[in-house]
Amino acid sequence: MRHLKRGRKLNRKASHRKALLRNLASSLIIHKRIQTTDAKAKELRTFVEPLITFAKQGSLHARRQVLKTLPGAYGRQVTDILFKEIAPQFADRPGGYTRIIKLGFRTNDRAPVSLVELVDLAAAPEAKTESESEKKTKE
Repeated sequence: MRHLKRGRKLNRKASHRKALLRNLASSLIIHKRIQTTDAKAKELRTFVEPLITFAKQGSLHARRQVLKTLPGAYGRQVTDILFKEIAPQFADRPGGYTRIIKLGFRTNDRAPVSLVELVDLAAAPEAKTESESEKKTKE
C-alpha cells in the first residue's frame, strides 16, 4: 500500500520526471495554458503553485529559490515573466492559482487529457485580427 506516499511517478525515472515538470512549468508560465494528460496536470499543479507563491514575495531569496527550481538561461527568462507579470496579478489571491479542465480522451491511445491554465489571468495575446491590421494601415 502507498499510504503517506506523495506524488506520482509518471512511469519515469527521477531525473526524467524532474525535467518533465520543469518543462511543463516553464510552458505554463509562458503560455498561461497548456494541454497535457490528467496525471501530469495534477502533478504540475503541486509543482507550479509554490513557485507562484515565492514570486508573490518578490524578494531576492524568493527569486533564488525559483531559479534553483528552474535553472539555466531559459529559467531566468521564465522567472522574470513569473515575477514581473504573473505574481502582481495574483497578489490578492491566497492560493489556488491553477485550474484543471478535463477535455476528454486522446484519439490515438485514449489517455485522459486536461487543460491546465492560470486562474483569472489574461491569456497570452492572440494574433491580430484582419480588421485591426486594416485599421492601422488606413491611418
